[in-house]
Amino acid sequence: MTDAVSPSPELPADLLAAAQVSKAWPFEEARKLLKRYPQGKVGAPVLFETGYGPSGLPHIGTFQEVLRTTLVRRAYEVLTGGAPTRLVAFSDDMDGLRKVPDNVPNPGLLAAHLGHPLSRIPDPFGRYESFAHHNNAMLREFLDRFGFDYEFVSASDRYNSGAFDQALRGVLRQYQAIMDIMLPTLREERRQTYSPVLPISAKTGQVLQVPVTVVDAEAGIVRFHDCGEEVEQSILGGRAKLQWKVDWAMRWVALGVDYEMCGKDLTDSVTQSGKIARVLGGQRPEGLIYELFLDEKGEKISKSKGNGLTIEQWLTYGSEESLGFYLFREPKSAKQLHVGIIPRAVDEYWQFREKIPAQPVEQQLGNPVWHLLRANGAPEGEGDALPVTYGLLLNLVGVLGAGATRQQVWSYLGNYVADADPAAHPALDALVGKALAYNRDFIAPTLQRRKPDAGEAAALAALDEELAAMDEGATAEELQNLVYEIGKDPHFGFEQLRDWFKALYETLLGSSQGPRMGSFIALYGVTNTRKLIAEALG
Repeated sequence: MTDAVSPSPELPADLLAAAQVSKAWPFEEARKLLKRYPQGKVGAPVLFETGYGPSGLPHIGTFQEVLRTTLVRRAYEVLTGGAPTRLVAFSDDMDGLRKVPDNVPNPGLLAAHLGHPLSRIPDPFGRYESFAHHNNAMLREFLDRFGFDYEFVSASDRYNSGAFDQALRGVLRQYQAIMDIMLPTLREERRQTYSPVLPISAKTGQVLQVPVTVVDAEAGIVRFHDCGEEVEQSILGGRAKLQWKVDWAMRWVALGVDYEMCGKDLTDSVTQSGKIARVLGGQRPEGLIYELFLDEKGEKISKSKGNGLTIEQWLTYGSEESLGFYLFREPKSAKQLHVGIIPRAVDEYWQFREKIPAQPVEQQLGNPVWHLLRANGAPEGEGDALPVTYGLLLNLVGVLGAGATRQQVWSYLGNYVADADPAAHPALDALVGKALAYNRDFIAPTLQRRKPDAGEAAALAALDEELAAMDEGATAEELQNLVYEIGKDPHFGFEQLRDWFKALYETLLGSSQGPRMGSFIALYGVTNTRKLIAEALG
């Protein structure tokens, strides 16, 4: 995609008024920009940026940053009545390769090029002109897959073409001021070798971490030692790159970045880069510092540990919309990221989506789905609902077993869903496939039905007797009331209703948690539920 300037839609007055005071975090972030540019940026669109390090493939972190930045962008457009904006996805592909990734072919090819710029290392996949070009292509394919509106910019293109040359001269002019900012933040041993500028060796092709002396700032000439020899070399035209924090600041100034968010681990980088941006004659962009993900044990996610969750895994068991919904909420709070959170995220997404038409506009602006539906185009489907929750679908598939098929599931959905045809319910049909996968991999291996105790057995027998008198067409509400009445009968000895429901889950479904039983019985069928009870009592 090349033209990422957003349109200027006509917006209702009540929406504009509500947006001015909305407490939804995208609007709170957008109001930071509104103070800078109340009517938009004079002579240019407001520029939003996200960064990507192409030493690896795009992942959930990449998705979350582009999505969240897009949400702020759209909120700013609402606040300004449609001021033009752009989103740049920037790839830092001039960075030197520090280590060989574990998940690539031909690792020896990369090992032979350690320290070289990522855009000057052969592609181990054999498809593109460099390793960075391969990963950049994967990034663009990834972002296009989700329909993001963006403009791709790579560091190598900007450095090599000379587009950054004037900014690099600025770094050399302010070399000492930048050193004065950075040196107090470094350990003593690092201070001895630190330089804001990293020359690229004409002899080895590696990005050098060596002290540098400025010879001529306007000509871009610096002096340094390379392979034991003192050399003078221009840093212009792709013959050098900048240290990370200096590079970030230079990019903000050179591109005119107005907004960029980042993870909590870059808090110090934001501070130092902001100071350097001011030295270079620019200013630090507005931005959100978000919390990082945790695994199911509450520990930090690490690529080396492999305790994270890939976007492919999420989309195997849940929908793209549910991922966006999960990432929308509370960006400043640490979030656990594991497969166990997916079913709830799916169902909560649809609950919020169904609410939108009945909500006043100020509540709509606080609804995550309102923002998600507008992220990449005009909203469609507000108020749509799933006829069956994902949680209930998982319970059905769990009872059917690991060998259940899509056709079997739809035959049971006919008990509960009018016009039970996959073509009539494509969103539900997609979730059927994901439920089958989730059950196969995570539910079926753990299900274990226990034998009911005497009181539970008596209650189950009573439930079976009541169900025998019910019609197959009984509603979920009628069946739920029946289940309630048995659980409240003191004869069976349940102290609380939840004890009765837990007994139903553990003896009939093999799990400690479960669905609303009236809905489950309506979905699974009265006759089939009686068979489950017979198995439990047997």
